Order: sequence, then structure tokens, then C-alpha cells
Amino acid sequence: MTSCHNAVSLHEARKVAIFGGTHGNEMSGVTLVNLWTNNEAEIQRTGLTTKPFITNPRAVEKCTRYIDTDLNRAFTSENLSAPRSDDLPYEVRRAQEINQMFGPKGSPEAYDVIFDLHNTTSNMGCTLILESSKDPFILQMVNYIKRAIAPASCSLLLYDHPLLQYATSRSVAKHPIGLEVGPQPQGVLRSNIFESMRVIVKHGLDFIELFNGGMEFPPCTIDVHRVSESMDYPRDTNGNIIAMIHPDLQDCDWEPLNPGDPMFQTFDGRTIFYEGSTVYPTFINEAAYYEKQQAFVMTKRETLVANGIKASKI
Repeated sequence: MTSCHNAVSLHEARKVAIFGGTHGNEMSGVTLVNLWTNNEAEIQRTGLTTKPFITNPRAVEKCTRYIDTDLNRAFTSENLSAPRSDDLPYEVRRAQEINQMFGPKGSPEAYDVIFDLHNTTSNMGCTLILESSKDPFILQMVNYIKRAIAPASCSLLLYDHPLLQYATSRSVAKHPIGLEVGPQPQGVLRSNIFESMRVIVKHGLDFIELFNGGMEFPPCTIDVHRVSESMDYPRDTNGNIIAMIHPDLQDCDWEPLNPGDPMFQTFDGRTIFYEGSTVYPTFINEAAYYEKQQAFVMTKRETLVANGIKASKI
């Protein structure tokens, strides 16, 4: 890449973690982290400390999403500052341990980058999840990854909404990045999904090595899907689901949902149509989101401008 003027100087990223098993039944991340724990050569880069880490070992052992509560929602300031106690949910205690090892969250000592590896049952393909539209390091990284894997596609999902952001395990790092690859059933490994995840992590680590090595990255624009709201299934007065994702919407992640398009199908075959402005749904019919009362997540497309960056040696 060419040198750029007026690049923002950022600290080198020296400490990197790769989290697998934040949800214990999402097998690509679990398997890759176990693989890299036994053979670290693949994730080693010059001047970089890369730590593969199983975040929720009890859930991995039972091949379930979590034991007591969702670890990927547990990193709130209230949980992290709660007095240590055996009475706390397992995942809250685990969040405190992870925060101590890789944080503390928001501190200068925190890890520079955490790659948090997830699978989805939805037809989302490769998706990188951003927690901020204002982190030029992460914006440049995802732009690099997208270019490196082309012509394969990689969608960018931005959770930069005050009501829809949640306290992720990766949020402990200065520069958090989530990777969501699907479709893959829970508790199952699919080779194509596994390899897609492996390749994206490789390019992410390559980017960090190049950045630390002095390469300047010029300003760029990236297209993202910003989360706007979530849509629940239609329910009766007792809270029971009374309709399914319509067949015309099923597996159509990232495709436009326009006013008047079929959205749900009731059990007696009636179609419920979408009435809002055009959105781009994702996490459509995600298995893990039934308990969260989400049939899909609505997003809107926008383009972000990322500043050029270079590493500061100070």
C-alpha cells in the first residue's frame, strides 16, 4: 500500500488474543483455538505475542452455549466490579477472570486486539463485527481483510447503537473484533466454515504485523451494515411464538427487505408482510436468538471513512 499523508499515529499492537468457545457449542473457534494452542507456529508473527484462549471451558466441555448466563453479555462494569463470590453465575466469575488476564477493560494494560470467534446458524457467510465506527485501526484492519480474501465476500456488521450494544468478551481489548461465520449448526464442524474463519484470522494477524513493521495505510472507505433494531417473532398473549420466518426470507441474510415483502408465516399458512422502510436483515432465524426474542436483526447500509494510520514507535 502507498504511503499516506496526515496518517493518525497509533501505538503498535503487540498483545493479541484469539478467543474461542465464548459460546461452547460454536465449534470452529473452539477447534481452531485448540489447534493453535498445540501448534502456535501458524499464529506467530514478528514482534507479536498471540495467545489462543478458550473463554468458556465448562460450556465447551458440555457443548452448550453457556452454563448460567451468556458470557458474551457478561462484561458489564457492574459484573466486573462485583465482589468475588461463589454465588455469582459461572460466566460472571469467568468474565472477572478474563478481565484480569486480558484487561482490565479500558486500561492501558489491556490487550491490544482480541479476535473473538463465533459461528452462526444463519446464512451470514463471513461477517466481521465492529463495536465502533470511530476506531481507525479496526476499520483499516477489516478493509485489509476484505481486500485480502477477495473475490470471496465478507460483510461488516456494526454494533454502534447505544441500546443494542452489549458487553462482549472481546470488549476487554483496546481494539475488539468479532468474527461470525455460518451457516453452521450448533455442535457441528463444517470444513468450509472452519477454513474461512482460519483464513480471516491469518489475514488479521498479517495486517497487525505489517502495521507494527512500519507500513502506512492510506485513508479508505468501507461499507458497513449498522444495526438499527431487532425483530421478534409474532407471539400470542402468553408469549408463545405463532409464526415462523417466511420461506422467502429464510437464508436471505444481507438482502434487502422491502415494504410489502413476506416476513413471517403463521402456522396456519397466513403471510405476515413487512411494513417498515427498507432494511437488510441478518442473523435470520439464528438458533441462539430464540431465547433473546429475536427473529432477525435489522441493519441499514452506510459507508464509513477511515483515517490513514501508521505505527507510533513511542
